[in-house]
Amino acid sequence: MKIAIAQLNPTIGDIPGNVQKILEAAQQAVKSGARLLLTPELSLCGYPPRDLLLNPSFVSAMSTALQQLARDLPPELAVLVGTVEPNTKSHITGGKSLFNSIALLESGKVKQIFYKRLLPTYDVFDEDRYFEPGLQPNHFTLDDIHIGVTICEDLWNDEEFWGKRSYAVNPIADLAILGVDLIVNLSASPYSVGKPQFRESMLKHSAVRFQQPMIYVNQVGSNDDLIFDGYSFALNGQGEIMCRARGFATDLVTVDFNKKTRDLELSSLTPECESEEEEVWQALVLGVQDYALKCRFSKVVLGLSGGVDSALVAAIATAALGKENVFGVLMPSPYSSEHSVSDALALGKNLGIETKILPIGELMQGFDHSLADLFAGTEFGIAEENIQSRIRGNLLMAIANKFGYLLLSTGNKSEMAVGYCTLYGDMNGGLAVIADVPKTRVYKICHWLNRNDEIIPQNILTKAPSAELKPGQVDQDSLPAYEVLDDILQRFIHDHESAAQIVEAGHDPIIVDRVIQMVARAEFKRRQAPPGLKITDRAFGTGWRMPIASSWVAIKNAYQAIPVSTPS
Repeated sequence: MKIAIAQLNPTIGDIPGNVQKILEAAQQAVKSGARLLLTPELSLCGYPPRDLLLNPSFVSAMSTALQQLARDLPPELAVLVGTVEPNTKSHITGGKSLFNSIALLESGKVKQIFYKRLLPTYDVFDEDRYFEPGLQPNHFTLDDIHIGVTICEDLWNDEEFWGKRSYAVNPIADLAILGVDLIVNLSASPYSVGKPQFRESMLKHSAVRFQQPMIYVNQVGSNDDLIFDGYSFALNGQGEIMCRARGFATDLVTVDFNKKTRDLELSSLTPECESEEEEVWQALVLGVQDYALKCRFSKVVLGLSGGVDSALVAAIATAALGKENVFGVLMPSPYSSEHSVSDALALGKNLGIETKILPIGELMQGFDHSLADLFAGTEFGIAEENIQSRIRGNLLMAIANKFGYLLLSTGNKSEMAVGYCTLYGDMNGGLAVIADVPKTRVYKICHWLNRNDEIIPQNILTKAPSAELKPGQVDQDSLPAYEVLDDILQRFIHDHESAAQIVEAGHDPIIVDRVIQMVARAEFKRRQAPPGLKITDRAFGTGWRMPIASSWVAIKNAYQAIPVSTPS
């Protein structure tokens, strides 16, 4: 039996559009000779629908669309579709009102409904808010092949692989006990660096453990801050990859189940990315492309400072939307160096994008004049520095409003972590493209981008990074070296190490104390930041749930802190 894997890019809430994508995939699957078509988790409405699920008319529209889809599909094809199903017993049991479900459609009818059993509540997931867990193993028979059905998280509880269980049951083990011939998993698994390879290793372990062929189909595309990488694949009972779809792109691939050997046969294998830099690049390009498209923007604007962050964002935007749809604005102040302007112009020329120079010196003088009496007798400081950033932010917002452009914010994760950014200034924007990319990785991606031709001007990569808000300023006047800062942030934010553990790793205790305090103090800024594309397992987005007003002191004053002031 030939099985087709439809790696779809749904738009959340566009039920008619998503139905059309499923129908087109079905027609393609029939042409390829497939008997069964697999689509991702919640393929009917897109993942994650979040509080749209609280709207009864939204749920009703899905139910109507599912029935019509069943009638419109080719009669010779069976299709598994991701949807939601009302919990008709919730008023009796007190459970949630919906199930995260998979519908089996065949011969014009909804033949069976399967319920997701494991509901994640960690990181960006909040499924227990909406769904009741299924209690029974999900399986069906098609053409004498016994097929087990799992939904995304149902795969992620193999105690042998993890060394522990996060849930009471293991749906894969339950299906293996039932003696199914094949297990399919319909997922919407968000991307993070290295996750495609991790998924393959996890499923390989389960396939080998249970001697069970498995097919994994994943959503692709970007929805708000989440990027879905696709990379759907199939494994035989020995844990060998038999098929792999493309990464970061829609795709439809087929794999054959041999009824005699009761196993999957080798099919097409799309290669994985050659490096993490390439993987992250593709993720960010897809993230910008989909965010703009699904929010109905055709063009973007961003500030070009001559620095590495705005250079990378401009390159990503150009790859995502085309050079004709990217507008770069240079806003030099009296403190801007000549190379900042020349480097930004060189970048614009390399990318082929339109650029415009808007000097801000006169605007700065206007602010100085208005504030002269109030600021009399005080020294030039952060307030005056931040005015420059806010002038630039106002200009960019004016351009975005006037022409209907999407403003891209260019701040990196290192800056966002410690608050080295200005509210209502450089933090302005509709999308923070590299807000989950540490500064050291920004440089790595730029060097990768320049592997064949110079796209990012070399001087941008070699000069000391600077906000240029006062004469001779460089970032390291206020921050540790980025190699040091990023390692501390990785240990503190991602690895949840204590201050003592970070110091044990070789870092200066005073610097550690200072960085941790900066992270805590910057929470109010991150709460007001635009959505940032997630590429790590600990991003400052929907999965980051820290209080702003908190008296918890992570370091417990173990070391004397150096007072530090950062832009606000």
